[in-house]
Amino acid sequence: MESKIKLYNTLSHKVETFSPFNPAEVKIYTCGPTVYSQPHIGNFAAYIYWDLLVRTLRANGYGVKRVLNLTDVGHLTSDGDDGEDKLEKGARESHKTVWEVAEYYINAFQKDFRALNLVEPDVTARATDYIKEDMEIVDLLTQKGYTYETSDGIYFDVSKFPKYADFARLDLEGQEWGASGRIELNGEKRNSADFAVWKFIQPGENHAMRWDYFGRPGYPGWHLECSSIIHSILGETIDIHTGGIDHIPVHHTNEIAQAEAAFEKKLAKYWLHCNHLTSNGQKISKSLKNGYTLANLEELKFSPLDFKMWVLQGHYQSERDFTLENLSAAQTRRLKWRNMIARCYQGQETDADFSEILVAVSDNLNSPQAFADIDAVSVANLDFWRQVDELFGLGLLDDAPRLSTEQNEIIERRRLAREQKDYILSDRLRDQLLEQGITILDTSDGQIWQYTA
Repeated sequence: MESKIKLYNTLSHKVETFSPFNPAEVKIYTCGPTVYSQPHIGNFAAYIYWDLLVRTLRANGYGVKRVLNLTDVGHLTSDGDDGEDKLEKGARESHKTVWEVAEYYINAFQKDFRALNLVEPDVTARATDYIKEDMEIVDLLTQKGYTYETSDGIYFDVSKFPKYADFARLDLEGQEWGASGRIELNGEKRNSADFAVWKFIQPGENHAMRWDYFGRPGYPGWHLECSSIIHSILGETIDIHTGGIDHIPVHHTNEIAQAEAAFEKKLAKYWLHCNHLTSNGQKISKSLKNGYTLANLEELKFSPLDFKMWVLQGHYQSERDFTLENLSAAQTRRLKWRNMIARCYQGQETDADFSEILVAVSDNLNSPQAFADIDAVSVANLDFWRQVDELFGLGLLDDAPRLSTEQNEIIERRRLAREQKDYILSDRLRDQLLEQGITILDTSDGQIWQYTA
């Protein structure tokens, strides 16, 4: 099939026409959350963008097989190879076991995932379910001469992989290392960029998640789990690998090195990366504690789908600053679209061409342009809005129900009351509808009802 989709490929640093290996099964891998604390809106922006990717592929006739991982072991507090495992840190701070912490926050993540009406992955893979596969890759890398052992782990020797710096266009010789650099210093490393594929638990270190390997207890490196999961479920080479721009210089660079060294095949044909959300000019992150959760937004009377609307108003490659004022504007826009659906229920449908919307979003997931095109439509028809809902997952029709028989009867009684100039009854009936989230507009064409929120 001739592709109508264009995507920006980090691998080539340009927009390319999408050409999958098998149109019936486009293989996608998404780097998922580290499940040690409550997910915030900055985390979910990425999953909203990749939800749009999946929906756009399907709208263009492609089949999709997507895997999302859950990091429940191995992600240290730095992107290098030191610090505390984030699950261990979460357990210590919450006075729970690491297994309890992982289970609790996996459930929290999945609850919010569903609240955002995101397409469920075909496979959700926990890192702890792939320890055997992790070991097999380390064995393979060791047999091929890519690893060496230090007192704290098994490391990948990047000097043995000549293409290591290519993906992120790293200047390894000019890179400053240490506290302000890309990776923390480790005196036993052969090269500063070398990374752990397996970490040893040190004497006196309390690490609940441990597996015996290389003659001592340890756990897999953070980067290794993604390669293991991809190879086990999707094979190589996959079509699309997604993540955030912060993954490019370390996590994805290391994924490529270990996977391609082990299996001698390209890991992914297309790499898509979304930009950060910021709050008051700072990246939203758990460490800075400046991120709202979806529950926080709901306490402020914003639905998860209002937030999804706000995210999709921007492009996935753009850095955007989150404010409640901007979220309120997105909520208003979503209400406007729902009230256009209400007009359809009242016999005011018009013809509308959905194809322009699909063309816009197929051009490197340009949802801002697609939204502008939707705004330009006067009313449209229910079929148009169903297609909008399928493409963006905004729950417009679900949150724009038809009026009940009782509500329609109230509207009719109000019409008769106004004809009889019984404005006291008319106002009482209007207020009764307002309590149910319905407002009435009196126009030259008669009464028109709308949703208030």
